[in-house]
Amino acid sequence: MALDLSPLWLSLKTTLTATLITFFLGLAAAYWMTSYRGKARGLIDGLLTSPLVLPPTVVGFILLLLFGRNGPLGKLLELVGVTIIFSWPATVIAATVVAFPLMYRTALGAFEQIDPNLLAVARTLGASEWMTFWRVALPSAWPGILAGTILAFARALGEFGATLMLAGNIPGQTQTMPLAIFFASEGGDLQQAMFWVLLILVLSSGVIIALNYWSQPRRFLMTQARRG
Repeated sequence: MALDLSPLWLSLKTTLTATLITFFLGLAAAYWMTSYRGKARGLIDGLLTSPLVLPPTVVGFILLLLFGRNGPLGKLLELVGVTIIFSWPATVIAATVVAFPLMYRTALGAFEQIDPNLLAVARTLGASEWMTFWRVALPSAWPGILAGTILAFARALGEFGATLMLAGNIPGQTQTMPLAIFFASEGGDLQQAMFWVLLILVLSSGVIIALNYWSQPRRFLMTQARRG
């Protein structure tokens, strides 16, 4: 029997979509948090980071409560004829939520490394907040932002628990590679499970190796510049 490759395509489609959403949401949240000094900063940061420390099944259960038929978001979406649970968008939501903290925390650390004087000078010279972000903050923090994007991609690719809770395991619709591994091993098909394991290892390791390969020349140049 030919191997069904739908988990691969679903995983890639889900991961790329989730990474794109996470990229913009993570950047916006991180840049806003660099300037926010209110009393609720610790609470907000904790909420934004919580999917990183909570078990994926807990995250999935919370999402199920929100997007289920009796949940507040689920009821609102049903008014326009949209059902999230047990659908492909549910896999995207689950992957986005669990990958977001990695993008957010990495981007936040990168923005906090920028010399505040650079941003202050740009604003003094008349640059708008958007131009300051686009022309000064983003290029300065780009290595960290790229690292966060790649880590978010790898995390979204391996998401299992929250996806299973919110999207279920529907072959050809919501069955991603991690789900295919679990149910293949549960069914005793260890050969198929090993195939998906190796494929995820190759993809995840590939993006991490690419990050290291890309960052090494930059580190070398920065070191030489400091020595000079």
